Amino acid sequence: MLCRGVRGAISVEANTREAILGATRELLQEMMKANGLEMKDIACAILTATSDLNAEFPAAGARELGWNEVPLLCGQEMEVPGALPRCLRVLLLANTHKRAEQMTHVYLKEAKALRPPVKEGAKP
Repeated sequence: MLCRGVRGAISVEANTREAILGATRELLQEMMKANGLEMKDIACAILTATSDLNAEFPAAGARELGWNEVPLLCGQEMEVPGALPRCLRVLLLANTHKRAEQMTHVYLKEAKALRPPVKEGAKP
């Protein structure tokens, strides 16, 4: 079994506790579903938010999903001019038998622009 990284991002509608927690839960659930993962497979999660999202820690949304035994770390995303505002990003490290190219990265709402579609036949 190997440890693989799975990336994800979601835009958040507002800098409110409810919006941050809801977006975090939505993103984590979609990442797990897209990759056929269970909570026991997750080694850890690193969650970042842009500086305009400070009403709550994204990790609190993971805890609401029952991720009480998963090591979680929150951080602030780099401030890059022109970057997508109100954006949560996640890096899950998961134990799996899948190859790296079999992992599905999940980008939701306005964050879809962070990972443009890959042309057929091209390597991601």
